[in-house]
Amino acid sequence: MTDRASRPSSASSPESREPVDCVTALRQLWDYLDGELTDERLETIRRHIDICSRCFPNYDFEKTFLEAIAATRPECRAPERLRDRIEAALKHAGFGGRCPR
Repeated sequence: MTDRASRPSSASSPESREPVDCVTALRQLWDYLDGELTDERLETIRRHIDICSRCFPNYDFEKTFLEAIAATRPECRAPERLRDRIEAALKHAGFGGRCPR
């Protein structure tokens, strides 16, 4: 019997041909769950999690944990003026993009 977790997976795109083992997948799990990886890397990590009997329980727990936290927080937002000031400070510090509204 072969252990699925011992086989690295890889995506077919040139940007993500680096094999993903369990250590790498678990190290990037929070970034994966937050959608903070490139599309190619998200796909590579997803493929590994889909076939890995060691990593899937970690993924499942952490995803459920984040969903539970999100469900308990109240729906409140910072005032628009404060959001604009923070966004301007981030841009001044070199961070680009637009904050989600």
